[in-house]
Amino acid sequence: MMITATAIPDVLLIEPEIFGDERGYFFESFNARSFARATGLELSFVQDNHSRSARNVLRGLHYQLPPKAQGKLVLVVQGMVFDVAVDLRQHSPTFGRWVGHELSGENKRQLWIPPGFAHGFLVLSQSAEFLYKTTDYYSPEHERSLRWNDPDIAVDWPLDEPPILARKDAGAPLLAAADRFP
Repeated sequence: MMITATAIPDVLLIEPEIFGDERGYFFESFNARSFARATGLELSFVQDNHSRSARNVLRGLHYQLPPKAQGKLVLVVQGMVFDVAVDLRQHSPTFGRWVGHELSGENKRQLWIPPGFAHGFLVLSQSAEFLYKTTDYYSPEHERSLRWNDPDIAVDWPLDEPPILARKDAGAPLLAAADRFP
């Protein structure tokens, strides 16, 4: 596995070693020992989530506040998305900055998004199936959203037309009014 720090060093791009031949391919999507050795992070994942979305659906930007903050390890198994993490740690030198990467069933890249970040993705293919492991359980009372098109964050979403949004995402607060991490 190859680990690359992104422009926000705590967010990691992970490229697995893929073994393939004429029959297909195999790779380890997660191995706790290998992950810890490569990243220095010993994590305990407690929940796996699987979503399927149509083209141009934008999900996010979502996060959970302490004491239920979640780290996420995300992977696309079918299709392609533009995946984004926004730093909401108010004392971080990268507070309010974002990173984005294309994840797809073809490239099999993953993104590690630590607690303290909002996360979202835009589906670029006809549909996409998205898997993510979380370090804490879903907690509706700790869940928050950040506006996907906040001009102070200025995520450069690769959009050809307005995205398809959930009502809660369309009406999410801007960074200036959003709950943040200490």
